[in-house]
Amino acid sequence: MSINKTIKDRRSIRKYKPDTIPKNIIKDLKEALIWAPSAGNLQSRKFYFVYNKETREKLAQAAYGQTFIAEAPLVIVGCTDSETAASEYGQRGSQLYTICDVSLSIQNAMLLATEHKLGTCWVGSFDEGVVGQTLSIPKNLRPIVILPVGYPDEEPSPPERIEDATVDIV
Repeated sequence: MSINKTIKDRRSIRKYKPDTIPKNIIKDLKEALIWAPSAGNLQSRKFYFVYNKETREKLAQAAYGQTFIAEAPLVIVGCTDSETAASEYGQRGSQLYTICDVSLSIQNAMLLATEHKLGTCWVGSFDEGVVGQTLSIPKNLRPIVILPVGYPDEEPSPPERIEDATVDIV
C-alpha cells in the first residue's frame, strides 16, 4: 500500500472485532512508535500497551464512558515525558516538544495499523488522573492519548476535508 493511500484510508474506528492481533503486528506497532522523529532525538515519550479487559474497561470509564475503547483487543496509552524534554529545551520542551513527540509516534502507529487492516481512534478526552492511577504512571509522565487498536467492525465513509486549509505564500 502506498503511504498516500494509507493516509487516505485511515479512519477513526469505534467498533472492533474481538480478534487477537498477531504478535508480529504488535512488534511492528512498537517499532512504528519508537522510530518516529523526536525533538533533539530525546524520545521524550512512553507508551503503555494494555491487553487486560478489566484495565481497558477502566480506561473507557476514564474516557467519560467511551465504551468502544474497551472493545478493542489492544489499547495504547501515549505519555509525554516532561522531565526529559525539559532537560534540553526547558519549558518549551516540557510543554510542546514532548506532546509533538507522542503525536508523531501515534500517527506512525495509526498508519501502520491501517496498513495491517487494523482500526484505531485517537481519544484525547479523558481524566488524566484516573488514567495515571489505573496504569500506575509515574509523575513525570503525562497521558495525552488513548489509542484503541483492533480489527474494525465498521466501515465509516471518508469525512469531508477543508480544501483551503493550506496557504501558499510566494
